[in-house]
Amino acid sequence: MNLFLIGIIIFVIVYLFLNWFARTSSKKIATTIKKIAVYLSLILAALLAIGGKYIFSLPFLFVILSGLKIKGLTALQMFQLWRLIQFLKNSGRFSQGQFGQTQGSSSVTNDEAYKLLGLKRGCSKDEVLKAANQLQKKIHPDMNRDVKTERLSQLVNEAKEKIIKTDFS
Repeated sequence: MNLFLIGIIIFVIVYLFLNWFARTSSKKIATTIKKIAVYLSLILAALLAIGGKYIFSLPFLFVILSGLKIKGLTALQMFQLWRLIQFLKNSGRFSQGQFGQTQGSSSVTNDEAYKLLGLKRGCSKDEVLKAANQLQKKIHPDMNRDVKTERLSQLVNEAKEKIIKTDFS
């Protein structure tokens, strides 16, 4: 008897879903699937973060961010921005204790400047300026009122100036 009721309930749910699927436009189906993916990713990321598995929650957070399309950034751009923040944190120039503090000019080495801009030695001056401008468009303090982006913007400017001063003067 219980299996019979469960079977009928499942049949009705499947029927209603297929009926909705047949009558709805493809655009609405796509937005619904996108919303479901964002919500499921949010739930999985929260569960993994609560369980202490932060590294496993990152892909789900990237799906959420690309699904929401915050400020027009794609998942690849969010990943590149995350890599930039991780590089700066690991270099010691952008650690957690420094967000609220104003700092003097820091000396960025040539290698760090190239890594920061995502370039290799031997590139042209135009490539340096283009890479710096692309990063500034993403993280400029006027676009994002976050203290973290102010420091990132300052470091990108320092890296650009360092490369231009040492390699192109």
